[in-house]
Amino acid sequence: MEILMPEPQIYVERTLAIIKPDVIDKEEEIEDLILRSGFHIIQKRKLQLSPEQCSNFYADQFGKVFFPNLTAYMSSGPIVALVLARNFAVSYWKELLGPSNSLRARITHPRSLRAHYGTDELRNGLHGSLSISSAEREIRFIFPEAILEPVPTGQRARDYLNLYVKPTLLAGLTALCKEKPADPMIWLADWLIEHNPNKPKLRYQISQEELR
Repeated sequence: MEILMPEPQIYVERTLAIIKPDVIDKEEEIEDLILRSGFHIIQKRKLQLSPEQCSNFYADQFGKVFFPNLTAYMSSGPIVALVLARNFAVSYWKELLGPSNSLRARITHPRSLRAHYGTDELRNGLHGSLSISSAEREIRFIFPEAILEPVPTGQRARDYLNLYVKPTLLAGLTALCKEKPADPMIWLADWLIEHNPNKPKLRYQISQEELR
């Protein structure tokens, strides 16, 4: 019986993590835990939000009893915002964080980050986006220059690889077989850099006299 394996997909999801004011001194320790959990930190920014900015960031919480305390707390000191990337980044980061109430997290998820770094429901140490759409909104809020383009998957990914990656890679592997260098990995890396079809090209060669 033939077993059909699922086709591999190229997809990297992003989410926003925030190290909150009361655990800012644990920044390096928390970042190390993030990296060891399989995330890539692709953007990082240390900043202090004003109460008005906090109100805009947490606009979906407006009207709730804890909203004034939340905005006051989040604007009370500097924070570190991180854009994290990996497969299923939103759900994995939420799982790593644990429940929003740190007191409950210590009972139900004692190994979670909020159980370890948080104090209570308000001062829970860390923030995480609740969904992919909220992650996009929050990343744009903290990193307005960020480009959040969709990553190709399925047939679009295969078309991209066939058009832009395979021709150059196959040419490099062919040259590698002919050359037979002592260190094939380094040789191929240098060859791909040298023959990158997207490498910027100068209209004319700059002479040494022009550089002086």
